[in-house]
Amino acid sequence: MLYPLKMNPIYKEAIWGGEKLRKVFGKAIPSCHTGESWEIACHQNGMSLVANGELEGKSLKEVLDIYGEEALGTEIWKRKYGKFPLLVKIIDASDKLSVQVHPQDEYAKIHEGDLGKTEMWIVLDAKPDAKLIYGLKAGISKNDFEIAIEEGSLEDVLNYVDVKKGDVFFIPAGTVHAIGEGILIAEIQQNSDTTYRVYDWNRTDDNGNSRELHIKKALDVISFSNLAGKEKVVGKLVKEGKNTRNYLISCEYFSTELLEIHTESKESLNGERFNLLIFIEGEGSLEYKNGYISFKAGDSFFIPASIGDYFIVGPAKVIKTYIE
Repeated sequence: MLYPLKMNPIYKEAIWGGEKLRKVFGKAIPSCHTGESWEIACHQNGMSLVANGELEGKSLKEVLDIYGEEALGTEIWKRKYGKFPLLVKIIDASDKLSVQVHPQDEYAKIHEGDLGKTEMWIVLDAKPDAKLIYGLKAGISKNDFEIAIEEGSLEDVLNYVDVKKGDVFFIPAGTVHAIGEGILIAEIQQNSDTTYRVYDWNRTDDNGNSRELHIKKALDVISFSNLAGKEKVVGKLVKEGKNTRNYLISCEYFSTELLEIHTESKESLNGERFNLLIFIEGEGSLEYKNGYISFKAGDSFFIPASIGDYFIVGPAKVIKTYIE
């Protein structure tokens, strides 16, 4: 019988990483340059293992291979994605990330043998003057962009956005972007690890080497539509007794809600689709027909489609993601 699966994360070190994953969530990170915690991952570059119950130690892929439709849900199963469709991370940008872009599905399939990457960010923490890059300044064309690369003036054409805790961003494939320093985010994305770096702030690693750039591929996929002033997602906030549910994103790849739970919240699954949960504040328990499982901030769960009704007992703040 399936149950809520708590997932062990995979940690990724990076030149721009830090220690907030340990300081904020108590995670056992490998170093003071840990950039990413792949919370729920089923990718060749990172595979989450179950942390609880009878399936403890099995990878998410093994669980899906065994339980298939029962785990994913009838609606998701019949779409035949070929692999688990989502990847959930928490990212600690102690320093700014490279200016980058992700490809759309068709381009990624041809050139990388992978999915494209549309993603979203929920800012969990940010230093007072934090900024990130979202798209380009209004009116910047492909030709302007190429000239800026050639002349070393790319920083002048980027669209900088002030960031605070609670901000939400939707980043369709093709959008130039970069997380700025001093920002901790939760990221929900297509299950892809393909990134095209455009600019890396002229920095080098401990051996004096620059990281690889992917200018040609980036120019193939960048969208030059004007996104200035349209950066932040507002969502639709609904009160549910003492709780609130904010419907943030609904796109072809994922839908995401932010729940603030003061008592308990009933969530219903009818066997058609799974849920992913990331607890970002508080502690409590997940209660379902066969028992309960405790959680704390920083825990992430795969909720199988066959669970039926389950209850999140708080107080807690949780990101809930699923596929429509």
